[in-house]
Amino acid sequence: MKTSKWTLMLSVALASCAVDMPKQTDSSFETLTVKKSDIELPYRFSARMKGQNDVTITPQVSGQLTRINVTEGQQVKKGQTLFVIDSRNAQLELEAAQANLQAALAQENSALLEYESNKNLYEKKIVSSYMLNNSENLYKQAKAAVAQARAAVNRARVNLGFCTITAPVSGVIGEIPVRTGDQVSPLTELTMVSGNTTMYAEFSVTEAIVEAMVQNGVKAAEMDRLIASLPEATFVMKNGTEYPHKGRVVSLTGVVNDATGSLTSKVSFPNPDGHLYSGIQGTIVMPFAEKDVIVIPQNAVVRLQDKSIVYKVKPDSTATAVDVVTEDTGNGKDFIVTSGLSAGDKIVASGANNVSEGQKVLFPEAAK
Repeated sequence: MKTSKWTLMLSVALASCAVDMPKQTDSSFETLTVKKSDIELPYRFSARMKGQNDVTITPQVSGQLTRINVTEGQQVKKGQTLFVIDSRNAQLELEAAQANLQAALAQENSALLEYESNKNLYEKKIVSSYMLNNSENLYKQAKAAVAQARAAVNRARVNLGFCTITAPVSGVIGEIPVRTGDQVSPLTELTMVSGNTTMYAEFSVTEAIVEAMVQNGVKAAEMDRLIASLPEATFVMKNGTEYPHKGRVVSLTGVVNDATGSLTSKVSFPNPDGHLYSGIQGTIVMPFAEKDVIVIPQNAVVRLQDKSIVYKVKPDSTATAVDVVTEDTGNGKDFIVTSGLSAGDKIVASGANNVSEGQKVLFPEAAK
C-alpha cells in the first residue's frame, strides 16, 4: 500500500511541532469556618387593625328613621349628629308627662292645705288624731305622686333626646346598612364609629415565643417590664406597603388560649393622617436579637426529604455529610443552626448540591 505524499508531509509537520494541550485542574469549593455571632431576626405576625374606640351605633328608642346626616367613610367629631328618628310620639309623651306633673303638683298643694288645717284643728282639740294622721298620709301620697310624675317627665325628655343620635367619639363612619324611612329599634345596628386617632393591631403571639417566655420565668407582675422592653413594630399592609409610623406593644394577655396555645397582643400605632382603618389586615414585623448563634448561608444546606445536610470539610480536604437542625432567619439568605455544627467547623459554603460523601473539595493552587 502506497502512502500519499500529503500524508507524509502532514506527519512530518506534526512531528516537528510541539502542540501544548490544556491541562485539567481541579478547583476548590468555596468554604467557610463556622463561628458564633449575633443576628437580628424579623418575627412576623398576622394582624388586624382596630380603632382605639370602635363604637357600634344603635338607637335607644324605636321609630322611623327620618334623616341620615353622615356618609360612609366620613370623619366626624364627638357630639356630631348622625341620625334622626321621628320624634313626634316622644314629644307627645313628654307633653303628657308634663301635664300629669302639673296635676300631681295641684293634688299635693290640696293635700298640704288639708293637712295643715287638720293640724291646727287638732291642736284646738276640734278633730281627732285619726283625722290628722289620715290627712298627713294623704299629703305624703301626693308628694310621692309628684316625684313619680317628675321622673316620668325626665324619662320622656330623655327618650325625646334619644331621637337624635350623636357620635360618642371622634372617628370615621363605617358601613351604614339602613336608609331613610326604615323602621329601627334598639336591636338595629345603624353604623360603627371607629376612633382612628390611634389604631390597634391585634395579633396572636406564637406558641414558641410563649414557651420561651415561660422558660425565662416571666411572671404576671413583670409583664409591664417585658412589654416596655419589646422593640418597635412595623405594620406591612397586604399589598406590601410599609406603614411609615412605628408602633409599640401596649398589651399582652396573661392567659394562654387553650385552643391555639397563643397570647393575644396589641400594638398601638399613631394615625395622624387617617390612613389606617378598622378591619385592615396585614403583618406585624418585630425585630428580635438572637445572640451567640451559628449562622450559615442557605446555599450550604442540602434538603433531602425531611433532613437538612451540611458538608463538613475534614482535615484531609474531603467532605462528610452531617445532619443539622436549622431555623429560618427571615432574610432569605441565611439559616441559624441549632444543632449539628460547632464553632470552628469548616463547611462547604457554596455548591453543596454538587458534593458527594468523601469527595475531595479543597485542592492546592495550580503552579503559575
